[in-house]
This record gives sequence, C-alpha cells and structure tokens, in this order.
Amino acid sequence: MAFYSNYKNVLVDKKDGITTVTLNRPEKRNAMSPDLDEEMLDCILNLEADAETLVVVLTGAGPAWCAGMDLKLYFRELEGDPANAAKHVRTEWATHQWRWHRLYNFPKPTIAMVNGFCFGGAFTQLVACDFAIAANSATFGLSEVNWGVIPGGLVSKAFNAAVNYRDALYYSITGKPFQGPEAVRMGLINESVPDERLHDEVMILARQLASLNPEAVRATKQAIKATREMTIEQAHEYLIAKNGQLSHRDREGGYYQGISKFIDAKAYRPGLEPYPRDKADNV
Repeated sequence: MAFYSNYKNVLVDKKDGITTVTLNRPEKRNAMSPDLDEEMLDCILNLEADAETLVVVLTGAGPAWCAGMDLKLYFRELEGDPANAAKHVRTEWATHQWRWHRLYNFPKPTIAMVNGFCFGGAFTQLVACDFAIAANSATFGLSEVNWGVIPGGLVSKAFNAAVNYRDALYYSITGKPFQGPEAVRMGLINESVPDERLHDEVMILARQLASLNPEAVRATKQAIKATREMTIEQAHEYLIAKNGQLSHRDREGGYYQGISKFIDAKAYRPGLEPYPRDKADNV
C-alpha cells in the first residue's frame, strides 16, 4: 500500500519522476491544521527516500496555495488547555520540521507552484522550496500586523532571507498584499506566469530538473545553501570537501561522462544543455 493512501489533508500524485504534493483543505484555503502538518511531515520523510521521486512540486487544492495556519485549530483549540499541552508541542514540532528543516534541506529539487492565496505561515514553505513559480493573479500577504502580532514561527526570518531589507520591512509592517509580478521583482519567487500557463510552466522546469544527474543537483543545492553564511575561507574548504563527496556518491560518474563525451567522443558541447546521460541502473 502506498504510504500516502490514508492521508486526508494531502494528495500525492507521482508521474515520470515528478511527484506533485497538494495541500487538500480547499474549504479552508488550505490553511495548515495539526493533522495536515502531521501528514506533510510523514510525506516529506517518505519522499526523501523514494527512488521514483526526482522532483517535488508543492501546490494547493482549489483557489489557494496556502492561507497560513488554521488559527482556530492551532490557537483556540490547543492553547490554554493543559490536556492539550503535549499535542501542542508535538504539532509545533511537526509544522516546523516539514515546512523548513526537512523541506529546505530536501535532497531533491522542490518547486512551489503557487496557484492562489499565499499568506502568513505559508511563506515559510514558500521560501524553503528551491524554486517558486506563481500565477499572475496569486496573492501574497503578511497581514499579522493588522491583528496585533508579528509574522511568527520562521516567517520573518524566511521572508527576510528571500527579499531585500526595504521590501521585508514594507510588506511586513504595512500588511499590504501583493501579486505575482511584484513577488518576482522583490525576489520572493522566480517567475510569475499567466494563470492558464502555471501548470505547464512548472512541469517544463520539473522535467528539466528530473533529467539532470541527481547527485550533481543534490550537491549543487547543498553547496549554494550551506555557503550563504560562510566566510570565504570556510566556503573554500567546504566546497573542496563537497566536490570529493560528489565524486564518491555519484554512481553515474557524471564528471567523467561529460569530459569523455566532450573530449573523446566529441558528442557534447558544454552550454545550455546537460550532457547526454548514461544513467545508472539503480538511480
């Protein structure tokens, strides 16, 4: 039985190496509930080791990507009741695990396919994804200031890491919403596309990523993320070690394939296209 067959709040569709994970609470604009977070953590952990999954696409059912946290289920029903204290701690741990620690460090490429509203806590998993493509009409916002709180959890940190200082302050303090094209300008997402083209454009990128050497992709994304806050000296040592690790892990021998096809067979010219891969049988 597939690991996701009993999920109630998450849909999983696997096809040709691309796994689409859909938050499935459309009646609540896919606001995150304790049950959804538990299912998403289980899903992400399983997909890490799933040989059939080369790329993960994260989206939402209905007219929203994710409206943030379900305030009633998280704050009214869990807080203030000693009987729910243990559950509150567990659900807090689960939500931060899947939305940042596991998703940000996921070993395969991840794409946020933002099909509608993206508010509040949803910014954490938005930034944690490696790539983000949104519909032009997708609406983003941090409205917490309007009801007397800050963008909590890791939202403030994630938002500040993705955009420039002025935009982070402006949209956090004013609470103003913005749409896809503005999200591109500030660097929060990669592309904003016509609504009817969203799925097709995401799949074009996903198929391109799925065609690449998986160990080279894994090492590259780890190198970019790990060296962001390193000194030059630290980064230099890390990247030397990372390159050695890649040579050890890559069962396809990608570096040697590329060099051989370029120099010996003259069948490849380095440029915008990847080298023609001879895939390993067990990859």
